[in-house]
Amino acid sequence: MAVQKITTFLWYDDQAEEAANLYVSLFPDSRVLEVSRGEDGKAFVVTFELAGQRFMALNGGPAHAGFTEAVSLYVSCRDQAEVDELWARLTADGGEESRCGWLKDKFGLSWQIIPTALPELIGDRAHPEKARRAMEAMLGMAKIDVERLRRAYEGG
Repeated sequence: MAVQKITTFLWYDDQAEEAANLYVSLFPDSRVLEVSRGEDGKAFVVTFELAGQRFMALNGGPAHAGFTEAVSLYVSCRDQAEVDELWARLTADGGEESRCGWLKDKFGLSWQIIPTALPELIGDRAHPEKARRAMEAMLGMAKIDVERLRRAYEGG
């Protein structure tokens, strides 16, 4: 197996293992690969894969400024059911909804939960007025609602 050249590295105060376990429960082809523990037995670095992409999580303590929306994980969802499930699970237990398909999980990490229909509808160059209506609809949403997008796109 080829080594992934670039790996996303996430810094948590002390929830790296909890976060990795939540994340791998959300996506097929995901697993915790390794947990390096300190002398106290607590996780120090957790290496995991989400949908085949490698990540590392560090329990680095509170010395960092936390996560911001400047970095987010973009998830391309096949349908509304997948959007709904991921949205519910990632906002549970203290996560926060934002706008336009963005949210923060309970650890403060930003995610974009985006149905594949969104870029198709708002990026339709052959029908700019339809795309504009879909974009306006999206700007009024927290969680993306595909049916509302389609209705706006069609002018309804």
